[in-house]
Amino acid sequence: MEMGFTLSSRLQAPAEDVWHHLQSPGLMQHVAAPLLEFRALPGSPLPDPWIEGDFQVSLRLFGVLPLGRQTVGIRLLEAADWPRRVLDDGHSPLIRSWKHWIELNPAGPGETDYADRIGISAGLLTPFIWLFARLLFAHRQRRLRLLAQAGFAPLRGWGASTDLS
Repeated sequence: MEMGFTLSSRLQAPAEDVWHHLQSPGLMQHVAAPLLEFRALPGSPLPDPWIEGDFQVSLRLFGVLPLGRQTVGIRLLEAADWPRRVLDDGHSPLIRSWKHWIELNPAGPGETDYADRIGISAGLLTPFIWLFARLLFAHRQRRLRLLAQAGFAPLRGWGASTDLS
């Protein structure tokens, strides 16, 4: 069984700025916190900026409760034209298929339309994981809107030396 959803937001930031920050694992960590924490597994550092490939992370609910491992599978970084897209084609021992498309489009001067499109297949666990994902992505987009309004200032200093382990 597969379930999915799409969430969209208008960000108060230029599309080029959003695209630049979207390519950093630091953004993923920031917008998921404090609900979910990602830690790179030994031998699988998270590249900054993202590149295509599989990256292993451990997940912790509220930074404390272990939720297991997940593969972040960056498969597509479409940057040539608008809309720009990224695909995380991930999976874990509990989730057979996790497809997370991110799409950006300029919406006018200083604004960006941002969308998360999620597809989940986890057998009998699918409805429960779908519900958690729906809550997580609503939280992520709320934090992303606030971050964009702040000019991404809370991310300054997260450059290539970011250690998410």
